[in-house]
Amino acid sequence: MAELAAYLAIGAATGFFAGLLGIGGGTIIVSSLALMFAAQGFPAGFVMHMAIGTSLAAIMAGSWASFRTHHRHGAVDWAVVRAMIPGVLAGALAGAVLARFLGTGVLKAFFLVFLAIITAQMVFGFKPGAKRGLPGAIALALMAFFIGGSASLFGGGAAAIGVPFLTWCSMTMHRAIGTVAALGFPLAIAGALGYAAMGWNAPGLPAWSAGFVYLPAFAGISVASLLVAPYGARLAHRLKGPTLRRIFALFLIAIGVKVAVSV
Repeated sequence: MAELAAYLAIGAATGFFAGLLGIGGGTIIVSSLALMFAAQGFPAGFVMHMAIGTSLAAIMAGSWASFRTHHRHGAVDWAVVRAMIPGVLAGALAGAVLARFLGTGVLKAFFLVFLAIITAQMVFGFKPGAKRGLPGAIALALMAFFIGGSASLFGGGAAAIGVPFLTWCSMTMHRAIGTVAALGFPLAIAGALGYAAMGWNAPGLPAWSAGFVYLPAFAGISVASLLVAPYGARLAHRLKGPTLRRIFALFLIAIGVKVAVSV
């Protein structure tokens, strides 16, 4: 029961900050689960694999709700989504396969670097100016593959790469966020299935594991995040964004330090 309560709390925090700040929540889920799984005695060599795979599974529900909301507001460029989906799916699956051959230490290093980038974006509000139009089909597919692969290795974070890229290509911020949200749903599915498949025969995994996806954590986080996200969205309209981003950045720094020294 204590573990279930912790998963519900992680899901609540994920949903709250996703609604408040428009983030996917992978940074919260991966870092929190890495600490929990290590404390629960999960195989040390697969702690980060389990955290990332479970994170990808857990953000599916939130991604679905998010992109449907953006679609209703006309903020999804479906032509770009259709052009990028093959590359995103291929990258997500490739990232899951690659992760199977990387140790927890390497995955942790990748995640902490990614966390530092996200934190810097939150603190300083980096937003690239519009410089050009969208690239050609091949360049767009390669960028989609990079987004999918990176998100699969980090357990989320497609928006951290995809939104700045699309705004740099002269897409408005709202439309970039909606388009990346639409890409995030199939990306999460492909990544979660990839981690489940690559971890299916991994030795020593706990009961109720589907490969590198821990089902109790997946269920608890998914339910709580869906229930709490609307409250974060409502609060976002009452509070100042820059202050909230800096508070969240401090939270990420604290949990990143904890992951660095504990996992």
